[in-house]
Amino acid sequence: MAGIDFLRALQTGRLPRPPINHAIDFTLDEVEPGRAVFSLTPQEEHYNPIGSVHGGVFATLLDSAAGCAVQSTLPQGMAYTSLDLTVKFLRRITVDTGTVRAIGTVVSKGRQTALAQAQLVDETDRLLAHATSSCLLFPVPPSKG
Repeated sequence: MAGIDFLRALQTGRLPRPPINHAIDFTLDEVEPGRAVFSLTPQEEHYNPIGSVHGGVFATLLDSAAGCAVQSTLPQGMAYTSLDLTVKFLRRITVDTGTVRAIGTVVSKGRQTALAQAQLVDETDRLLAHATSSCLLFPVPPSKG
């Protein structure tokens, strides 16, 4: 199926949530062509030893939002993988921050690569972190089943 159809099937529960959701309980809230939004309500199990949400949790949300924004533009038979992710952490996140949203958008897309960006914001749209991601686009071989 096309990338956006796959993401919408995940969003509505027609497809099972990905395994990463067993470790970090975040949700795909919105998807449209070139845009994906994930949310997470920080809990203490997301904390690092210094008492704030671990940067890996930030990065996971930002990578998911940027990558799925790219996926939402792909036709059936095409896939992507992240080539890199550059994250800028701007503010500390704790359970007191409340629900955060990672908003990913496609910046540019060619035949073999795409560039996406994502912003992590709190409930008042205050910027908490920002990321850019380059993605490799490639055809998926037909299944032999």
